[in-house]
Amino acid sequence: MKRQKTYTPELREEAVKLVLTQGLTLDDASHRLTIPKGTLANWVAAAKRGTAPKAAPGSRTVPELEAEVTKLRKELAEARMERDIIKKAAAYFAQ
Repeated sequence: MKRQKTYTPELREEAVKLVLTQGLTLDDASHRLTIPKGTLANWVAAAKRGTAPKAAPGSRTVPELEAEVTKLRKELAEARMERDIIKKAAAYFAQ
């Protein structure tokens, strides 16, 4: 028995963007993403008709996630700097 492979809505959206906005052919895009050409063609056709499945509620796009990661890394660096300052101050006053 063959098991049907499922793809995330984000992957579908990005695959369609490759074809529609970046101008890749269906062959090139399907080869890059290792998706069957027919599947990708169905997704592109659905997107052109406006019936493409939307992302799940609460899911975020890749740029939104990247922005959040950048913000969290900045906050982490600041927290580490504050921790190091407190360590040095505690060591100074312990003397």
